[in-house]
Amino acid sequence: MLKPLLRKNDKVANRIIIAVSVIVFVAVTALSRVELKVDLPFAVHTFAGINAWLNTTVSVCLILALWAVKSKKYTAHKNFMMAAIVLSVLFLLSYIAHHLFAGNTYYGDVNGDGIVSDDEKSAIASTRVLYYVMLFTHIPLAGIILPMILYTAYRALTGEYTRHKKLARITWPVWLYVAITGVAIYWMIKPYYGVGS
Repeated sequence: MLKPLLRKNDKVANRIIIAVSVIVFVAVTALSRVELKVDLPFAVHTFAGINAWLNTTVSVCLILALWAVKSKKYTAHKNFMMAAIVLSVLFLLSYIAHHLFAGNTYYGDVNGDGIVSDDEKSAIASTRVLYYVMLFTHIPLAGIILPMILYTAYRALTGEYTRHKKLARITWPVWLYVAITGVAIYWMIKPYYGVGS
């Protein structure tokens, strides 16, 4: 096992984790309702592609981290997990930027008018349920995963490996699901980016 990097102080850690989680949740929720009209020197949906790449890389890091810990390569495990955390922070920034500059895109909105008509709905009938099941599980899980990640990392950094392992058994699959469904949602909605504009 690795030596602890932090001294245990649950009181301070709880305050920081709760504050960061609330601030991020409020920022994402508030900023998702705002659209800035700015003439960017690149296609605004480039951010969505970056998000998909970041989520893909986070998924790979999580899988490699699991392999590393199962192989008792604890330094590699820590490095993969720290990389996943850093990439997730970059994802969050890019996600906010995408929604600030691009606004909303609706799955199946072929003409880009912001309304999915009955004809458009029937054109995507076979994939519509799948898309919305993924989306409506992805969004709440993405909202709750941040404090889970922070608590799990905190337990590892303070050397509380038994508690870390218990939390990780829940955090890891949820985080992986959020990352993978984020990529799948991107590929499903990508054809509707920029239509009608």
